Amino acid sequence: MSIAPSPPAALTSPDTLNVLLRNIRHVVLDMDGTIYRGNTLFEDTIPFLNTLEALGIGRTFLTNNSSKATKDYLAWFKKIGIDARVNELYTSAQSTLEYLRANKPKVRRIFLLGSPNLSQEFAEAGFELTADDAADEPDAVVIGFDTSLTFSRLCRAAFWIKRGKPFVATHPDRICPTDEPTVLVDCGSICRALEEATGRKPDRVMGKPDPQMLCGILKRHHLAPGELAMVGDRLYTDMAMARETGCLGILVLTGETTALEAVEAKPPPDLVVPHLNNLGARFKNEHAGEILRS
Repeated sequence: MSIAPSPPAALTSPDTLNVLLRNIRHVVLDMDGTIYRGNTLFEDTIPFLNTLEALGIGRTFLTNNSSKATKDYLAWFKKIGIDARVNELYTSAQSTLEYLRANKPKVRRIFLLGSPNLSQEFAEAGFELTADDAADEPDAVVIGFDTSLTFSRLCRAAFWIKRGKPFVATHPDRICPTDEPTVLVDCGSICRALEEATGRKPDRVMGKPDPQMLCGILKRHHLAPGELAMVGDRLYTDMAMARETGCLGILVLTGETTALEAVEAKPPPDLVVPHLNNLGARFKNEHAGEILRS
């Protein structure tokens, strides 16, 4: 009979890890696979969020999924029982908009492969979206998670990419997690098709694991990297980004990564927990001890 592996030892020593946990002032939570799966909220999520609030630890919900606008996520959160504010959500679309403003100030006209919600978010941010027309020339091409993708628009994106237009992707995910009996082809797979057609990879891929995602949150909340914990279920996005940014990386085993994969990860995450309630208990212990010591 096979025995499931235990979570790996932390990358840092237990004493050092305890100190790092006590220093945390803000927690960034990946969404699908960490606080819910598909349409199902994990039973540990609300108690964990209540623990953060009781301890005075801030929170940001982070997602690579660019198919929904910020307002859509907030409405979804309300429906499943999470009361979140606009400044508690950070998406790959927001990161992409910030990147374009800071690094491509002359880009105003965009050919976008994205959902109607993403198109609206870009339009509301002041960008003009060009049509599927060779006469309507854009300044850049942006690829998102296009749940309304058509063959004609895919070909038009390739047309402009082939002609050297800046080529930016909102995130690298190949598929989007779902609890439905299907495969959701995501932004990374769309970009791969365009790469095969044009011979060009995206000039910049935003979203996890790009450290700009966490850097944007650090800037928004005036935090140092050591005050931020990234909690997620993927080694190659959530944990890689935390390591690159210098933040604490905490892996939960409720999503994509298995216990065996966590054991074999090199380098391992700073901390691995089976569920959010285990992490909540760790925060309670360390921050309660901090109060007693002060």
